[in-house]
Amino acid sequence: MLKIYIAGLLASAILSLPSYATKIYEKFPEKIQANEKYVFYSHGFIVEGENPRPVSPRWGIYEFPKIKAALANEAYNLIAYHRPSKTQPNEFAKKLGADVNHLIKHGVRPENITLVGFSRGGEITVLTSNYLKLSKVNIALLGTCSNFIKDKANYKVVGNVYSIYETSDGNRSCQFLIDQSEMVDSLEEISISTGEEHGAFYRPMPQWIEPLKAWLKR
Repeated sequence: MLKIYIAGLLASAILSLPSYATKIYEKFPEKIQANEKYVFYSHGFIVEGENPRPVSPRWGIYEFPKIKAALANEAYNLIAYHRPSKTQPNEFAKKLGADVNHLIKHGVRPENITLVGFSRGGEITVLTSNYLKLSKVNIALLGTCSNFIKDKANYKVVGNVYSIYETSDGNRSCQFLIDQSEMVDSLEEISISTGEEHGAFYRPMPQWIEPLKAWLKR
């Protein structure tokens, strides 16, 4: 009887522990937790539209659902919008900026908010950073820095920036972006070499997922 009683107490204690389930939002969360962290992931251009797993003739399937699942973590809430076709980067950057400001208005500290973007999503992330001009909001760029954004006045980042690029891709180091931005506090950048070109970020490859998640949880 004593063993049964103790087992019952243990089960009750376990059930009463707080739950920290991983949360992935496809829309802006209705309820904001001021003491929690929020990460926005912005996908590449090919995913714009209705298909979450579009196929590139060169780089294969963009595994958007798998990337979201791999990026999710108990340390933060992941917000990953599926953008519609013909999205205008500047307009979507304003939406992301408004979302960030809404979080801050409801008590979330700017340093607990991170914007992550790949390729077109990285371009949108850069525009959002320049729009917000909040040095404590974190910025992570994946395969983003192409000649397209070089020497353009509205493509600037602010605060602390983390960059990952693939050595076989045409989009390389973000150093030029830092050089054309006046309000950067720091750049931490790593390269990966998978041979997958731009497609390295089409799938949740551990080469970039693991260091990115480690950085996000810091």
